[in-house]
Amino acid sequence: MTHEPESDADDDFIEDIYVTDIGLTWLASRWRVLEEFYREHFPPHAAEPGPVAVWLMLTETTLDQFDRSKAAQLGQDVQRLLRSPLPDETIRTVWLAATHGILDPAEHGMTARTWLRRIEEAWLARVRQDDPAFVPPPPQPVVDEELRQAVIQVIHSVEEPLRLASEQPPYGVPATDLVPALERVVTEACADLGYRLFLRAVKTYFVPVPANGVTYGRFVALGERFGYPYWLVREGLNDRTD
Repeated sequence: MTHEPESDADDDFIEDIYVTDIGLTWLASRWRVLEEFYREHFPPHAAEPGPVAVWLMLTETTLDQFDRSKAAQLGQDVQRLLRSPLPDETIRTVWLAATHGILDPAEHGMTARTWLRRIEEAWLARVRQDDPAFVPPPPQPVVDEELRQAVIQVIHSVEEPLRLASEQPPYGVPATDLVPALERVVTEACADLGYRLFLRAVKTYFVPVPANGVTYGRFVALGERFGYPYWLVREGLNDRTD
């Protein structure tokens, strides 16, 4: 049994092949452009707004990158986690891994769920600048058991190098016990979001996934089952074969 992503932007994601990530994992990927974002928005000698404020500003740019239907995926992802039974530490761990530990909610006096609510508030305020009557659709997590097991199998295919990389990063807060945390997201929240968080972690820590190997083929095939844009899986993977 296959399952298309449950959002109001299914067809748009398929057609827009230049989209390399969506929703919460798109936001997490912005850790790579923080320096560029600072240069663009804060001239030399300007007051430093602080990392939390900067990340919330990045959240507001969702609508600058996508139309509203695609931007709605961020709200979907946040609610999939907030309405799940996941422990706060599990959510914190996958967020740390997706962002190379650049912003740890705990270091700023927040739980991971509080941080997600801050993200949702910033996103929703920006959406309602254009559409004051906008009401977020209810979350529609992917809970198909076959897909859950397929994601877990792919996670296990790079389990050891991912564990080592996430627990001993060259910088940023380590993401301890990442693989069990990802498995819990897949089985207790959403298989789709769990897979995207896994992909983001693999890319963040540059875990090798050679393009001529079986594992790479499984990565791509699973992305196709979710109906992701062409580049969402491929872009940013450490897929060198030399």
